[in-house]
Amino acid sequence: MTPLTTPHRPPHENLGLAFGLIGVIIFAATLPFSRLAVPELGPWFITFGRAAMAGTIALVVLRLFKRPLPTRAQVIPIGFAALCLVIGFPIFSSMAVKTIPASHAGVVVGILPLATSLLSALFYKERPSLGFWICGVLGALIVVAFALRQGGGSASTGDFYLLAAVAAAAIGYTISAKLSAAMPGWVVISWCVVFALPLTVPVSLITMPADLHAVALSTWLAFAYLGTMSMYIGFFAWNTGMALGGTARVSQVQLLQSFFTLAFSSLINHEVIGWETLLFAALVLGMVALGRVFRAR
Repeated sequence: MTPLTTPHRPPHENLGLAFGLIGVIIFAATLPFSRLAVPELGPWFITFGRAAMAGTIALVVLRLFKRPLPTRAQVIPIGFAALCLVIGFPIFSSMAVKTIPASHAGVVVGILPLATSLLSALFYKERPSLGFWICGVLGALIVVAFALRQGGGSASTGDFYLLAAVAAAAIGYTISAKLSAAMPGWVVISWCVVFALPLTVPVSLITMPADLHAVALSTWLAFAYLGTMSMYIGFFAWNTGMALGGTARVSQVQLLQSFFTLAFSSLINHEVIGWETLLFAALVLGMVALGRVFRAR
């Protein structure tokens, strides 16, 4: 008789899950801290300033680890990924939280993993099952229903900014996944923020507040978090987790991100999280989880 075998499990799966959870928690606080910093610093300075901060750190890290320059074939994809992840998502999400609560934004952005899967399926010319596409449509309808209900029957400008942010991030993640086949994920994001420095540094200087001393300390702390943690260090924890524990297993932790965002919105922005918001967040999570199951099959 053939002996029974158990499925292969990565040797450091638990450690990988721990790192993945740390990455998710770091990313989950992005919208609440953006909401805190936007009134005083504005969306443009937050976007370009935090990217310039991350790019400066990444330049030092790449130098310390003596990473080689990207190949000619990698330059254009890195540039597109930088445009989406370093500029696109931050500016659209920052514009959104000027007018809508971070908890609301957290529910809408919760559809991002499913949007990335849909785009990745098209990009890599896969043929997902009918169930996968149904989950994608239902997930989108749930987000639209949530936006309309919260907006009293009409979507707000902030919702359109959020959809643009989701689209930018989904494209950026898809391109980054392709690049990660040839270089570690943390190197990909490092080159993205470094490539953006010729743009982010001068624009951040132009959009910098006139009176820096008038900005509250809590606002600067939120900005520092966005530049160091959200834009850079979070990717180290996330990519390390997937490398140790396996991409399929660790990526499931991302399903919790919306709920962490709701918790941070309550703690940081003192927003009241109602049962309706929790219900829609749970529905979005369910569609994302089902979509991953159908795609894996």
